[in-house]
Amino acid sequence: MNIKPNIGILNALIRITFGLTILAWSTSKLVKKPWRDSYLFVALCGAMKVAEGIVRYCPVTALCERCQEMIQEYNQTPDSLDGMEGMTNMDGDSVVPYNPS
Repeated sequence: MNIKPNIGILNALIRITFGLTILAWSTSKLVKKPWRDSYLFVALCGAMKVAEGIVRYCPVTALCERCQEMIQEYNQTPDSLDGMEGMTNMDGDSVVPYNPS
């Protein structure tokens, strides 16, 4: 697995800023109501955004880029029915010939 920076400097600075803001807000709420698990979850999400900004790598962005590459590869592969010219039904759709064996 090749991990290299996949977000820009400005995007990283925005992630760090918002991540620290979310982290500060959630920890201040967590001090008043420590039994609320939702504030802990929000604090973890804020910390994750700060970490993404520092290392300049976002796994969600990498996943989306990889999915787009896979879709482009799938669209570029030729169909298996290309060699069967003339094998169409009345609607003009391609049909696979009947094979009884």
